[in-house]
Amino acid sequence: MALLETAIVASDWLKDEADAYASRDTAIINSGAGKLASGTVLAKLTATGKYVPAAAAGSDGSQTAAAILVFPVDATGADAKAVIVSRRATVSHAGLIYGATINDATKRAAANGQLAATGIIVRQGA
Repeated sequence: MALLETAIVASDWLKDEADAYASRDTAIINSGAGKLASGTVLAKLTATGKYVPAAAAGSDGSQTAAAILVFPVDATGADAKAVIVSRRATVSHAGLIYGATINDATKRAAANGQLAATGIIVRQGA
């Protein structure tokens, strides 16, 4: 019998947020970003204000983690509307998904520090 792959949901990583969903915003995920799951760490592009998965390096805004995707989106061929957590929240590192270039503990710590600057605190553990 094959194991079923389970989807990540916000409750896997979002542990506390401000009342009345004040931690959340609507956003546009940039076309070409692909299929993104809940918990994807996002960065805001400076030129357009659209979001992409955060990267370890860059000069267009993609290098600065700024938010986390709440619900999955498909921005493969077109921009996609999204709900993000952009401030005043506590999250578990276990459910977060980092961009492909944020691939070691040092880079994850840097991204978590950038999220902390927005008021999103990343905690170790559940």
